[in-house]
Amino acid sequence: MSEKIALITGASRGLGAALAVELAPTHHIVAVGRTTGALEEIDDRIKAAGGEATLAPMDIANAEAMAQLCRAIYDRWGKVDLWVHTAIEAMQLTPTAQLALQEEDFGKSLKVNVEATARLIAYVAPLLGETGTAVFFRDDHAGESFYGGYGATKAAQMALAGSWQKESQRIGPKVKIVEPKPLATAMRARFHPGEDRSELASPWDEARRLLPEILA
Repeated sequence: MSEKIALITGASRGLGAALAVELAPTHHIVAVGRTTGALEEIDDRIKAAGGEATLAPMDIANAEAMAQLCRAIYDRWGKVDLWVHTAIEAMQLTPTAQLALQEEDFGKSLKVNVEATARLIAYVAPLLGETGTAVFFRDDHAGESFYGGYGATKAAQMALAGSWQKESQRIGPKVKIVEPKPLATAMRARFHPGEDRSELASPWDEARRLLPEILA
């Protein structure tokens, strides 16, 4: 049986890191993230789980870097069996009327959450072919107070994933949109400082819960 390849974009922290480790026993992990040190920590966990990883410390918004990575994946393995897209840019909560004053942060969210996602779909789709699976993660805050920037760009990402899902139903690849429980992550802590985190799910527990749905 040929080696299964899992591409994890956003693998350095949170749910992406946990899924990289959970998938390691059955897949070679291509772990993409911006923080080299965090990726190296995940690599240690993957090795401890008996798996292997290829680390790709890069920004998914860098089109040239992502094109080179996908080409390298093709040259080495010729395919991707599973693409898990957890990478997200979460700008600070801000009143909608002030978004124009946060042009740099809002622009970064657009580049990562929308433009990079659209580009990655184009790059990764040929690697997935008819039988691979792509997984996206719903986090719906559209229309909520102060979530104008994050909510709009995340909703746009989900629109891209949803359209691709419908377009590929008959011809593949399989596109899944799953919904994690609220997670005890650094991103949520920025959104909700002072929140009681005892009721939030651990990314590691949630990765284990979602894994059967992802692999089904």
